[in-house]
Amino acid sequence: MSKPSPQRLHLVFGGELVSASRSEFKDVNAIHIVGIYPNYATAYSAWKAEAQRTVDDAHMRYFIAHLHRLRDEETPASATEELGS
Repeated sequence: MSKPSPQRLHLVFGGELVSASRSEFKDVNAIHIVGIYPNYATAYSAWKAEAQRTVDDAHMRYFIAHLHRLRDEETPASATEELGS
């Protein structure tokens, strides 16, 4: 019996940035959560639709977060995983 492959969940989200040159949201309470998708292809399709919808606003930006790459906070991290270490 083969082992099932792990889920590769992806979150698509975006919103208005403080500056077009930085990835800092102007208002984190206004972040648009587009959805969570079971694979990169469907996440990319959702991201592309939102990016095209807001193409005329240089301060609007959408992102794909690879949820399967997040680590368990209960597991100790190495020094390279901790910011500022």
